[in-house]
Amino acid sequence: MDDIEAIKQLKARYCRTLDTKDWDAMRHVFSDDVVVDTTGSGGGVVTGADTFMAFLRETLNGQVTVHHCHTPEITLTSPSTATGIWAMEDRIQWADGGELVGFGHYHETYEKAGGAWRIRTSTLTRLRMDVTGPVAREPREPA
Repeated sequence: MDDIEAIKQLKARYCRTLDTKDWDAMRHVFSDDVVVDTTGSGGGVVTGADTFMAFLRETLNGQVTVHHCHTPEITLTSPSTATGIWAMEDRIQWADGGELVGFGHYHETYEKAGGAWRIRTSTLTRLRMDVTGPVAREPREPA
């Protein structure tokens, strides 16, 4: 499989494992020192895969999520590094009935180690966020 296809499959695995809450499989999507930045959409910066996974478990426990990523722009910058931009749409159905629907882009870097690609950095930018219904707490950006 070529590297660009492998990165596309990595991002697909990110969406699937996030939405199915398969946290053990999702952990393997990230480098150990991943940096996830959602400040552009009202969140914060989380450093480290284990810290980010703990954040997701807490934030998304009991929530229904749907993430779609498409139209990838992937550039190989070396045999073991790459950059990518993905258009995205996500939906979070909060347990209290509220919903967040968002549109934007993931700006990412990737690294290949041990023959496998991993997300090294991910920055979420938003073009639009619609929040409807009751929300028991302020929506927190999961990624």
